[in-house]
Amino acid sequence: MQVLPGQLMFSATRRLGGSAPRLLGYSAASLITLTAGALAQAPQPRGRPTLATAVRPFVAIDTAIVALTNARVIDGTGAAPRLGQTIVIDNGRIAAIGDASQVRVPVGAQVLDLTGKSVIPGMVMVHEHLFYPTGPGTYAYLDESFTRLYLAGGVTSMRTGGDMNGFGDLGIKRAIDRGDKPGPWIDATAPYLEGPGLNLPQVHELTDAADARRMVDFWSSMGATSLKAYMHITRDELKAAIDEGHKRGMKTTGHLCSVTYREAASLGIDNLEHGFFAATDFVPDKKPDVCPGQGAGQAAFAAVDPSSDAVKSLIKVLVQRHVAITSTLTVFETLTPGRPLPPGLDVLLPELRDQFQQRYDAAQRSPRSAYPTLFAKARQLEVDFFRAGGTLIVGTDPTGGGGVIPGYSNQRAVELLVESGLTPLEAIKVATLNGATYLGRADRVGSIAMGKQADLVVLDGDPSARIDDIRKVSLVFKEGVGYDPAKLIASVKGKVGLF
Repeated sequence: MQVLPGQLMFSATRRLGGSAPRLLGYSAASLITLTAGALAQAPQPRGRPTLATAVRPFVAIDTAIVALTNARVIDGTGAAPRLGQTIVIDNGRIAAIGDASQVRVPVGAQVLDLTGKSVIPGMVMVHEHLFYPTGPGTYAYLDESFTRLYLAGGVTSMRTGGDMNGFGDLGIKRAIDRGDKPGPWIDATAPYLEGPGLNLPQVHELTDAADARRMVDFWSSMGATSLKAYMHITRDELKAAIDEGHKRGMKTTGHLCSVTYREAASLGIDNLEHGFFAATDFVPDKKPDVCPGQGAGQAAFAAVDPSSDAVKSLIKVLVQRHVAITSTLTVFETLTPGRPLPPGLDVLLPELRDQFQQRYDAAQRSPRSAYPTLFAKARQLEVDFFRAGGTLIVGTDPTGGGGVIPGYSNQRAVELLVESGLTPLEAIKVATLNGATYLGRADRVGSIAMGKQADLVVLDGDPSARIDDIRKVSLVFKEGVGYDPAKLIASVKGKVGLF
């Protein structure tokens, strides 16, 4: 169980009325008997942030004590929803949670009656970007509009899954942490660890393992907290980066090609991106440290039997070595004939919206596209990996040919997990607690529990019964501050691509 640090625990008990109400199934008397050691190890969220004047137009609730009453609570653990719940937020933390009949609303609290509404944890998404394709081989840095859209969609924590502008991500993270800008908490990934072959001028090409270690050392010293290996890295370079990162408490993920998933797992990688789309393990005569090309990898993946021993063996290795897999179905859906237009396109600049529409229409007309097979197979393997006990996490990857819009696509990503075979409660857990656990922040965020940070999303409806209700975001709490999603979206609508 999560407990409050001593002072807040006792103050919460006093405010709730002196008769020791039950909190999360434990009485106040039983909480008092917890050892000093347990209290010392309790999570210590920082409380409500001080917000700059520029952030205030987007804030709907900024009161020290808030009571959310009569709510349906979906706590992110996979447990069944709890009806008729009251959540008390005190200075950015969840001070109490329980049946409305047992949790008293503190005097002076701002009360929100959430009858008919659901509360889920703020989403923790792990393959996000602050850049977007604006032309051939060109990516614009859209930190201002993207961070607002992520927050409006219910994302309160995110990892940037690869970076074209290392100092940009670090700068926007610090501005959000200071309260100067609205947006999610950011785990900032260093620029890509990539060898020759990508041919993007924004990306440094590694020369050897020593160069990989130097790059990790530099970006760690600058404040980056995660690493991302890319398609043309060698095994030696990848091993050097993983080891150097682990010394500094940094995890490494990869969108690989030259290195297979099995090889990366043996080298100690923590995470692999894009489900099984990027696996080159099934390419015949795969040469060591050579990327056979996206076409060859996809052709081999399209031909593989998901029930084969080769696939089962790979999944077993990944599970045994505790390698997390990131689902990014949203970016592949935009390339797959027969799939619907992605949500949120109206926030784009008209030119970018038209550009994506042309690409989407061309994909729909492609008679020999491999993506219907790839998309269906990738979804099946993600579910198989999850059912085998693997750690499945989720992100959106707003790159590709465009059309993957922050916030909107995060909600769509959860819908796709359910369409693929997860239950709504499982999909919500993947998008909340699983992501927080991978990032090492589950003591603070990712589930709704007493003592945790008040990162919460209020939804009109019941996503445990109808997963598309996850789109009906009416309020987003981050560190106890309630943001108005409609105002965040309105501030960038029709202008995403400019800033």
